[in-house]
Amino acid sequence: MRWRTGAAVLATAAGVAATTVAARRVMSRMPRLPGSTQEPDWLVATIYRAPTDITTDQGLPEPLARLGDAIDVQIRPAPGDRGTEVSVRPRLVGSQSRSARRDAWRTARLALREAKQLAETGEILEPDEPPTTRATLLNRPLEYAIRHAREEGRP
Repeated sequence: MRWRTGAAVLATAAGVAATTVAARRVMSRMPRLPGSTQEPDWLVATIYRAPTDITTDQGLPEPLARLGDAIDVQIRPAPGDRGTEVSVRPRLVGSQSRSARRDAWRTARLALREAKQLAETGEILEPDEPPTTRATLLNRPLEYAIRHAREEGRP
């Protein structure tokens, strides 16, 4: 009876993988508008704090300050007095490879998320450890998602 369950799980995983591959192929063939890029112009987060709480005498929050000159940062009041908008983008060199550009955007995104968490809660939030008590075939997708959750929010 166990082999049937294992076979069903493997068949489901194969179906999900095939669907993902097919969707990526379709998306890569879709025409883009001239001048559009894969990356956004800026990464923006609204932090529910006053602009004076975000920038201190020491400068930017630690996750953003850690990146130094590798990023551009804009800080302005959010519309409707709803906190502060913090915009971040990496400073990219035209000769960088595609993977280096992707890593620069991931690093900037992670620093912005951590800065928001520090400003609003005073700490960087971590998922519960361990997510499950034992490793099984069925909880591997959850473990993978937790491991990669801070990167981009999508595979």
